[in-house]
Amino acid sequence: METFHPNGLTRRGLLGAFCATALVAAPVYANASGLLRGAGDIRKIKMYSGRTGESIDTVYWIEGEYIREALKEFNKFMRDIRTNQVKRIDKRTIDILAASHRMLDADAPFLLLSGYRSPKTNAMLRRRSRAVARNSLHMKGQAADVRLHGRSVAQVARAAVSCSAGGVGRYSRSGFVHMDCGPVRTWGR
Repeated sequence: METFHPNGLTRRGLLGAFCATALVAAPVYANASGLLRGAGDIRKIKMYSGRTGESIDTVYWIEGEYIREALKEFNKFMRDIRTNQVKRIDKRTIDILAASHRMLDADAPFLLLSGYRSPKTNAMLRRRSRAVARNSLHMKGQAADVRLHGRSVAQVARAAVSCSAGGVGRYSRSGFVHMDCGPVRTWGR
């Protein structure tokens, strides 16, 4: 039975993206607790923030279950750095980021440029640029702007588009890709 989520995202569609990018337990987990031992289906996220100097490299989902502590860590990593506000990041956004990264077969982490934005921060950025949406999905914890060393904007955008799970914006002049879990759509060049 197909499960439909808000914004037209289906469980099967998102899982299809992960089928193409299945992760297996890495040797580093050989001595991990029984929860990780023999895990055949895991999802991992690897990102770095140049603004804070923080990085995250964690397994956040194992065999159908999200790991609450990993999600909390990710929420803090994606916080609004101008106000230090933390918001729960939509799990679908994390899944899109992780699937896109895996499809790119890159060792380097995504460089986070923008995660959650408070309404105050979004308004300030909007005053500086017409490219900032009034009702940005960043304010809902449903979007991230990223770049990846060694991969072009076009390559990162193609990986995200292939997930068929949300919006993908190409900002080639600024060198980043916007990914969100909103309606499926693309923009930019």
